This record gives sequence, C-alpha cells and structure tokens, in this order.
Amino acid sequence: MSRHSPAASLLVVALLLAGGSEAQKSRDQEDPCKVKSRVVGDVTYCDRYWECVNGQPELYDCPNGLVFAGKHRGVTEGCDYPWRSNYCDGKQLANPPISTEHCDWLYGIFGHETSCTRYWTCWNGTSTEQLCIGGLLYNEDTHSCDWPDNVDGCQKHPLCNEDANGNVPLGKSCNRYWQCQGGYPRLQRCPAMLVFDRRSLRCVVPPTEDCDVPIPLRPRPRN
Repeated sequence: MSRHSPAASLLVVALLLAGGSEAQKSRDQEDPCKVKSRVVGDVTYCDRYWECVNGQPELYDCPNGLVFAGKHRGVTEGCDYPWRSNYCDGKQLANPPISTEHCDWLYGIFGHETSCTRYWTCWNGTSTEQLCIGGLLYNEDTHSCDWPDNVDGCQKHPLCNEDANGNVPLGKSCNRYWQCQGGYPRLQRCPAMLVFDRRSLRCVVPPTEDCDVPIPLRPRPRN
C-alpha cells in the first residue's frame, strides 16, 4: 500500500474544493434563455454577460473598461462605467486594461496629466480633452467637474496663496485684476469708469493712489 504525504493530501483536498466551487458557480449561473430580457450578467465576472442566441446561451465581453449594467442600460451594448453603480460588488473583472495615450482603459473618463481643470473622455481608445468651467475642477473620485473644496491633491496657483477666494492686482493695470476662485485665478475687468484699488482690492471710483480717472476712448472720425 502506498502512502501519501500530508502535503499531497492537502493538495488533493484543495483541488477538490476548487473544482467544487467552479461547479457550484456553473450551477448558479442564470440561463439567459429562461428570462424575458434574454440577457443576464455573468455570476463571476462583472465585465461579462450571457445572451440567448438561437436558443443557446452565448458569452460576451463588455468593451474594455465597461461592465455589464443590464439590457438597454449603460453607455453601450448594455455596459456602463463601473463607478456609476455597484455593478461589481462581489464580482471581479475578467479582462485586464488595454491602455492608449491618455486612456487607462479603452472606455472611460480619466484625469488630465498636468491640469486640474481638464480631463479626458475615452471612447474605443480615442481620447478627447474636456474642460471644467466656472471655477470647477476635475474630481477623480466622481469622474466629474466639482467644487475645488471637494477635490484633494490639486495644487493651487501661487497667485492665490494668501487668499484662495480674494482679488490680486494684475501688474500695473488699473482696470484688470485676478479674481481667485477656490485657489485658481480668473482674469476680471472693472466696470466702466472704475479702477482697481490695490489697497482695498476691489473696483472703486477713481482716483486712487495709483490710478487716475479713466479717459474714454474717442470715436474715430468718419471719412
């Protein structure tokens, strides 16, 4: 009679358990041909789904970077961005990322490499640069433009170090100035006949210590 070492016995048990687990998952997989939608998600992988084709279940992969969301849902082919809902709870991804320039996956929304106000939308590996407006910054957690207070790790402009929401003189200009919004400067112009006061840091009626009354431009004579 041959004897098996304890290590060999443990290996056999592990293989039996693994095989049993896979068999159980196979039994748990819902049959798409038995549901009204004819489409169901894979029981193990959130980026795969089954569709009933000619009476037989067929396995499909979502486009790279997307996960199964349900029939007629998501951004394409029933697949959606994984961060939009809890699609992957208790599941894993079957496919690794395929990256291109500016895109971590072929499909997705990703932060800009050098700018906090810009981001990339990627569709089938083609990136398009987008811009957050109105003083908003790109939030990597929500994949959308957000208020600066909600965006961590984004370096503010040195002009706004003293006051993240204050005004800053623009060189020797009497009617233009920087307005800081959440640490980021926006170029502004005083209303007509007002000048920017460097002491109060606002537009005032002239004269000030540095600026006189603005002289309106005369219209050119018509020939």
